[in-house]
Order: sequence, then structure tokens, then C-alpha cells
Amino acid sequence: MPVKSEKQRELMGAALAYKRGESKTSSEEIRKVADSMSESELEDFASKPENKRKKG
Repeated sequence: MPVKSEKQRELMGAALAYKRGESKTSSEEIRKVADSMSESELEDFASKPENKRKKG
């Protein structure tokens, strides 16, 4: 499930990179998010929202 804002997506992407060891961070928020979620969950949240088809 993608997040609703670009800021949230950036946070999840940063947490995913930190969890994978691809980046180091001094942000406590990023570390907390990375530690509280699985890599798969972070991937889901960091993904860009899909274009929804219009009904009708």
C-alpha cells in the first residue's frame, strides 16, 4: 500500500536504504521506522502510487 504523500514516500525510501545498509543516517526517525518494519513493508510503502483507473 503506497503512502499518500511524497514526504512519507521519501521517509520510507530512506528507511529502506538504511535497513539494507545502503546508507548511513543520523536521523533517529529513519532508524525507528527501519527497525519497526520489514524490508517488504518498507518496499510497499516506498513505492509510487499506481494510477487508478477511472470507474464508469
